[in-house]
Amino acid sequence: MSNEVVNINDWRDFNSAAPQRRDDARQTGLSVDEIKVRLNANLRGLLSYLYPAGVFRHGKFLVGDVRGNKGESLSVELSGPKAGMWHDFATGEGGDVLALWAAATGRNTQSDFPSLLDDVHQWLGEPGMESVTIEPERTVPMDELGPVTAKWDYVDGEGALLACVYRYDPPSGKQFRPWDVSCRKMKAPDPRPLYNQPAMKSAMDVVLVEGEKAADALIGQGVCATTAMNGAKAPVEKTDWSPLCGKRVLIWPDKDAAGWQYAEVAAEAALGSGALSVAILMPPLDKPEKWDAADAVDDGMDIDAFIANAARQSIQSPRSNAQAFSLKQLLGDHSPMPDDIIAPRVLTPSGLLVFGGAPKVGKSDFLLCWLVHMAAGIEFLSFTPPRPLRVFYLQAEIQYHYLRERLQDISLQPEVIRQAHDNLVITPQLKLILNEAGVETVGALIRKHFPDGLDIIVIDPIRNVFDGGEAGPSENDNNAMLFFLRDRVEKLRDAVDPNAGIILVHHTRKLSKKQVDEDPFQALSGAGALRGYYSSGMILFRPDETRSERKLITELRNGPALAAKIVDKNGGQWIEIDPSSERLIRQEYGEKLDAERLRKRDVILQVLFEEALGGRVYTATQFAERFENRAGLGGRSTIAERVSVLTTKGYIKYFRNPEDHDLPPLPRTRYGYLCVEGMQLGEAEDVVDEKTGEVFQSVHQLLPTHYKCHQSGAVLEVESPHNWVYHDEEMDHE
Repeated sequence: MSNEVVNINDWRDFNSAAPQRRDDARQTGLSVDEIKVRLNANLRGLLSYLYPAGVFRHGKFLVGDVRGNKGESLSVELSGPKAGMWHDFATGEGGDVLALWAAATGRNTQSDFPSLLDDVHQWLGEPGMESVTIEPERTVPMDELGPVTAKWDYVDGEGALLACVYRYDPPSGKQFRPWDVSCRKMKAPDPRPLYNQPAMKSAMDVVLVEGEKAADALIGQGVCATTAMNGAKAPVEKTDWSPLCGKRVLIWPDKDAAGWQYAEVAAEAALGSGALSVAILMPPLDKPEKWDAADAVDDGMDIDAFIANAARQSIQSPRSNAQAFSLKQLLGDHSPMPDDIIAPRVLTPSGLLVFGGAPKVGKSDFLLCWLVHMAAGIEFLSFTPPRPLRVFYLQAEIQYHYLRERLQDISLQPEVIRQAHDNLVITPQLKLILNEAGVETVGALIRKHFPDGLDIIVIDPIRNVFDGGEAGPSENDNNAMLFFLRDRVEKLRDAVDPNAGIILVHHTRKLSKKQVDEDPFQALSGAGALRGYYSSGMILFRPDETRSERKLITELRNGPALAAKIVDKNGGQWIEIDPSSERLIRQEYGEKLDAERLRKRDVILQVLFEEALGGRVYTATQFAERFENRAGLGGRSTIAERVSVLTTKGYIKYFRNPEDHDLPPLPRTRYGYLCVEGMQLGEAEDVVDEKTGEVFQSVHQLLPTHYKCHQSGAVLEVESPHNWVYHDEEMDHE
């Protein structure tokens, strides 16, 4: 490759200063200026062809140098009056598009001009110089409509030119003429391509507008926009809509009847091509007739904000959305991931979150606070919405007055309330079954409040609206649950907004410590069907029923595991408790528990002692049944647990010889009657010594015959009945 420095002056006044070169150009039927026009018309494709390592950024093409190395020293203008002009800031080189071609291919602009032209013509699809008829100079295209006033190139995903559209503005009104590159005729190609395909290839969201002018206006704002050739007059059946496959498509029509009609037929075509979702943006009512995307840019609107928040109508596909992708397609798709409805991956577009908890754990209160923040677009316990979300809360449990009371008791910042005012809609104890009629009723209610679609549908709780079809009414039946999810919940979503996320609130059984450790989500009713269906699950429960703190465990199908949270309600607000603070709280709480254990120990030992004085003795089971919910000892199982601990520690032993004390025979028991230190059967009696006449007290002492080994738990015989050994050091390990 030549190291010649190419200067823009080499090409200035080309026709007048170099007549021989002008004649060379004429032999192809094109002037040098016309060649430049053709090259600039497909500038993006040309630059991608010459410099594969370059990048398009902010209206410019950037590459390292004329040799095509990676970097950004060489800059090429992509639009405006300087389109095709380039400058290398590292070397000072520069020039127009022909000078760039010469530099890229190592040609000398003086001596290699014929071969340069031949190379250019071959790339443009023109024949070489040796095979053309000499034609007079003309401007291309040229007809009775006058000069071209605008031109747009249609290229494929790789940047290869497919067609051009020329605009004319004769006195009769604007006119458009397409040029088919492959046929080299002034006609529309078949099929007609979509505009801006290279950008669409890597984008997830595409805005479809009417006409290239509107598309360019949005592209200039950083939006991936496209149009069908001929805009609102585009023949749908002759247009190749396949680049929209796998995309989220928003159609921005002109504000007129023709624009809306175009949007509707284009929406059906986009869905038929495999678009993930399609919605039609509804132009603002205060805008004039024929207002479009280009006008919005001219008005100085915040385009990103308008697209994100403008009213829209979601279009549902009547066709199957079954798709399949090759490994090549999946590995080659580097388009941005869709935004989470609630980040991080807690609720994704079209996702299903099941939120479970035992009765009275605070699910509804927690959920209300969470949803208000999501509707306000404000983070809640590190769960983040991308913007204020539109939420419909089908609430089937709390009556109106108690619902408003609960909401008013939540401590919310004024800004949160203001942002969420119209975005969260709640039903007070909606009494219906979500059967076919129920789906229709709820769908109509959602459309009434959110005619342009919504972000989240909440159903609380499942059991109050459950319909399992022919599989039965039981939510514990997997087939019934699958029917409910597929034929009721999914149909409701499809009827109002296929991209909406769903939150289902569900009751769980109380969780044991073992179940929490092993798999808390098995506590969900119908868990087998639910877990195979949902995209994320969440369980709220109390690790300790005597404390207010709850634990929140989240399971994700579409992302990495989230750390469990300890949450509590403080001053009307739900807060997350820092793990270090939680350890301090647990330490204080542990001290309280130790004190309570000591109290229960003393009470149990004292009760056993006093009962024996009254002539009553007990096995462990009899004692737990007799003193259930008495003396602050708690329920039967709690008492039995404390007695078991005390026997292991040596505070309680057993005697198995009731016949020696005129007591009833032992019932079936592994151990025996409970015995404590100093225990005596009945009150002391006065006894007179027959020999001396002296009066003294006689005590019928009960001594243990067996004890529980504190190491193995085995029941062993007592070697020394009066030797009581305690093991208090184990108190901290209970």
